[in-house]
Amino acid sequence: MTSSTQPAAVGTAPDVDLPHDAAVPRSAEPVLDGPRWLPSTITRTTYWLAIASLISEIGIIVTGGAVRLTKSGLGCPTWPKCTPESLTNTPEMGIHGIIEFGNRTLTFVLGFIALAMLLWVWRMRRSHPSLFWMSFGLLLGIPAQAVVGGITVLTQLNPWVVAGHFMVSATMVCVATLLVSRVGLEWRVRSESGTPPQPVDGPTTPLSRGLAWIVFISGWAAVYLGTVVTGTGPHGGDATAPRHDFDPLIVTRIHVVPVYIMVAAAVLLMIVVLRQDSSRGQRMSTVRVLMVVLFQGLIGYVQHFNGLPILLVLLHMLGAALIVWAMTNALDRQRSTYTARVAEAVEAGPEQMAQARA
Repeated sequence: MTSSTQPAAVGTAPDVDLPHDAAVPRSAEPVLDGPRWLPSTITRTTYWLAIASLISEIGIIVTGGAVRLTKSGLGCPTWPKCTPESLTNTPEMGIHGIIEFGNRTLTFVLGFIALAMLLWVWRMRRSHPSLFWMSFGLLLGIPAQAVVGGITVLTQLNPWVVAGHFMVSATMVCVATLLVSRVGLEWRVRSESGTPPQPVDGPTTPLSRGLAWIVFISGWAAVYLGTVVTGTGPHGGDATAPRHDFDPLIVTRIHVVPVYIMVAAAVLLMIVVLRQDSSRGQRMSTVRVLMVVLFQGLIGYVQHFNGLPILLVLLHMLGAALIVWAMTNALDRQRSTYTARVAEAVEAGPEQMAQARA
């Protein structure tokens, strides 16, 4: 097998990135329009805000699962208020009202993190448009999630709407993963000499890039079919919630088909990448995706044959979010065309470099 000599997958199939900087401009000076208290370059704080965005998007999936598994999905029986008379839960609503309203309140935490992330790239919105638009998309995704969540309540936890609610969250995990990758790369390029300016920092081949696509596509298929299995199972979020009228065994067997494909593709991808002169980041991305999918598969089998205990189901939901994170990273390391602004890092003065390390 002959690996390509260039690390970047130039001229390959379209990238999964959101719109990115097509090239490093000749004039690397960032556009400094905006409040002066906002940073004009990528800083350590920017990177940690991106990580916080990813963690919070994964976290809201887990807390949403806790609402459903504790039968608190209709703890607040209406939306946007908790009751027709009250914006918040009342003592009469008991623990279910507390759990559901608490989960709604977490939306404001996500909103605060997303707003801070957007502000921290605001003055770079022309020099780093992809970072700005990903941050903007994450902020817009929060009210979108709230609306879908409201529709979920108003439809009495219809399983198709619940599935849509979860898929929006999973999409936001995917975007947040790319944001962490981009911001982290920009920060390392500015603060560490010799850092390759692309996520694809080692050789790739048509085989490795194709396998990464198979992992990504089969992963999304497995995640979506998992929502159908969930909608057929006993944990509907409320005793009166409607369920799919499918045979649980049949939909479970359909669900595992893309899981088997993903496992096989992940194993092959890891072998191919380890045999190439790949970078440490590329190798670790394949190891992570294989470890996560094996962990998720193990939890899935154990919960299936033990009557779907609540804690295992919750752990399985965490695994679904981690699968989106891992498969996005693996694809990004094989197919991304993003390039950090090396010229800006080289031409930046001592003051800007010190700000980047802050």
